[in-house]
Amino acid sequence: MSVDLAIDGAIATITLNRPEKKNALTVEMREALIEHFQRVRFDDDVRVVVVTGAGDAFCSGADVDRMGDSDGRAARQRLQKLSHTYMRILHSIEKPVIAAVRGHAVGIGWSIVLGCDMVVASKTAIFSQIFRRIALGPDGGAIWYLTRRLGMNLAKELVFTARMVDAEEALKLGLVNHVVDDADLMARTMEMARDLAEAPTFMLGLAKKLFHMAPSMSLEDYLEMEAMVQPQLNRTQDHAEGKAAFRERRKPRFIGR
Repeated sequence: MSVDLAIDGAIATITLNRPEKKNALTVEMREALIEHFQRVRFDDDVRVVVVTGAGDAFCSGADVDRMGDSDGRAARQRLQKLSHTYMRILHSIEKPVIAAVRGHAVGIGWSIVLGCDMVVASKTAIFSQIFRRIALGPDGGAIWYLTRRLGMNLAKELVFTARMVDAEEALKLGLVNHVVDDADLMARTMEMARDLAEAPTFMLGLAKKLFHMAPSMSLEDYLEMEAMVQPQLNRTQDHAEGKAAFRERRKPRFIGR
């Protein structure tokens, strides 16, 4: 498939594995992303997801050599069937998703990174909305994510210029959480993943939904949504365990339920 899924305890790692092409996405890889994202989304034993790329790149975008020509209707349907489908699933995974990025994360590759909750970047990481170079619009929800995180003006600049953003600038812009040496990338990512796997992940999943909804809601509507979420969490095993651990002055043992 050129996209690998490995599950180790509560942590699922999805690896784009076409290093000879810097993990440029083919149709088959997009189909595999749909399959893997869907599986980890509903696997209760998986509590954290890591997305990364094999070799010296995260993802260099779509494989331009294999795009082919098609009319507008066919291209629209292909986009909806593949890229839009796996990006919707990624966005809807109710558990933490961490991107571990080294080298190029450009085009749809950067969209996938933007769809993750947290990003650990190697000092070699390079990001770009490279679509201008092939006269296509950004896809995978890139503009939707960038405008919410950076505001309209800076998002436009990144799209209109297609300039490269290195790891340090991405950190300053708030687009990545940590920048580490290349040799430390996966160790730091897995350290974060293990910590999150011990967290009350059902609670984190619902908090993630609140983050998704907050920018488009009035305060009154948001507070109403919050009032529906909190009673659900009040009845969870993790909440009961958290209260017990607090009273007993010990570390809680959360199970994600």
